[in-house]
Amino acid sequence: MTIFSRVLGTGSYLPEKVLTNGDLEGMVDTTDQWIRERTGILKRHVAGPDETCVDLAEAAARNALDAAGLKPTDIDLIVMATTTPDQVFPSSACLLQQRLDIHGCAAFDVQAVCTGFVYAVAVADKFIRTGTSKCALVVGAETLSRLLNWEDRGTSVLFGDGAGAVILGASDEPGIISTHLHADGAYKDLLQVPAGIGNGQRGSPFMEMRGNEVFRVAVTTLGRIVDETLEAAGMDQADIDWLIPHQANIRIIQATARKLNLPMDRVVVTVDEHGNTSAASIPLAFDQAVRDGRIRRGETLLMEAFGGGFTWGSVLLTY
Repeated sequence: MTIFSRVLGTGSYLPEKVLTNGDLEGMVDTTDQWIRERTGILKRHVAGPDETCVDLAEAAARNALDAAGLKPTDIDLIVMATTTPDQVFPSSACLLQQRLDIHGCAAFDVQAVCTGFVYAVAVADKFIRTGTSKCALVVGAETLSRLLNWEDRGTSVLFGDGAGAVILGASDEPGIISTHLHADGAYKDLLQVPAGIGNGQRGSPFMEMRGNEVFRVAVTTLGRIVDETLEAAGMDQADIDWLIPHQANIRIIQATARKLNLPMDRVVVTVDEHGNTSAASIPLAFDQAVRDGRIRRGETLLMEAFGGGFTWGSVLLTY
């Protein structure tokens, strides 16, 4: 019998603290109008001083478990996508595993920046399809505010914190149809945090981005991933019910929607409320659209993302 993986439940969590564009006007040389027009962002959530990435991940994971009607002990795999782990090691997945009182199953992090959740879903899907796992917790969680130079208006206005999660379970009916992953390290200097461990922590500990260059590559690359995904599935644009894109910039989202000939009311957009939450952005948007009733069982969803590395990828699934 062929084994597939299906989404059994979704969950998300956002920190209570909200930072509006108006707040940023008093912190950096920018304006609400400038941010709105160029990014579509109105506000973003920021983790509190004592709030960790794993705190956000745990809340999202518990919400996803509740939605799936499952207990933590039902989970036999944890894959966590994050760029902002609480510690160098143990992995944030292991820290989350301890919080949930789960013991023995594989737990590890995936680091693909904004494409992290897509990568993590693809990995968990392979575990389930090969029979290695039957019930996987996949989380995207970030505290990107801690990588920001609040005097840099090119990055400080774009990012926020949050977490989203899905439970994937083994099924004899197709759920995840296909996943597509890519990367090209030749673009590493366009979007990066220079500091690290192996280089003796030389370089800035804050995010650096060449925004215009990243925008151009992202639009072109996401157009190609849409074509690749549809061709692999033998589908055309009309077969897609919902686009759930990485929430980086409203102009990039609109360009991808045009590529699919999808009206914007069939695109899940949260960038205005959340900003760019990196690996958390797709599962946050997914959970919001499931909970407000827009996305329904049986519909076909396309998730796509682009991030530092550069990395990019997609997930095509029937919900």
